[in-house]
Amino acid sequence: MSRDAAPPAPADDALAALVVERAIRDTIFRYCRGVDRMDRELVRGCYHPDARDVHGSFEGDVDAFVDWVFRVLARYDATMHFVGNLLVEPHPARPRELARAETYGIAFHRGDRGDPARNLVTGFRYLDRFECREGAWRIARRVATTEWVRVDVPEQCWPGRDGVLLGRRDRGDGVVVGIEKADARDPAV
Repeated sequence: MSRDAAPPAPADDALAALVVERAIRDTIFRYCRGVDRMDRELVRGCYHPDARDVHGSFEGDVDAFVDWVFRVLARYDATMHFVGNLLVEPHPARPRELARAETYGIAFHRGDRGDPARNLVTGFRYLDRFECREGAWRIARRVATTEWVRVDVPEQCWPGRDGVLLGRRDRGDGVVVGIEKADARDPAV
């Protein structure tokens, strides 16, 4: 940019902030999908290679985190993460490179192996430092806080009905199968 060039207009700054927020939101959504569908590569791809995570009793690099979290997830038959409030704060001096994000969420954990403690609902927050490197916004550092935990009573849960498409934790999940079938029918996709 030359010294004579005008600074970006406020509308340009606002649009850039929306683009950053969207990229960060999508990364958080992909992370939740990856956890719930047991997709290690999807979760791993939400982090930069040198990222750090502090998550419950775990603290370490991203590869160790992915190993740890998938061992924990294997204890459950299903999980479902809902994220709600998301506050993205771009760095004041480097808004196109660095941002903080605070995400509120609720996670459901289901395990039908006889232990009621395997049926948990947790309130959590992700406190993330996001960095944009080579055009990709990914997590550089995450601190996950537990805000509260509740044990659900399995007897009060509806078991589902025959013929209902149930979510799966693999590539046979409805979202994957449905998308692949739709793509096969529509060559324009």
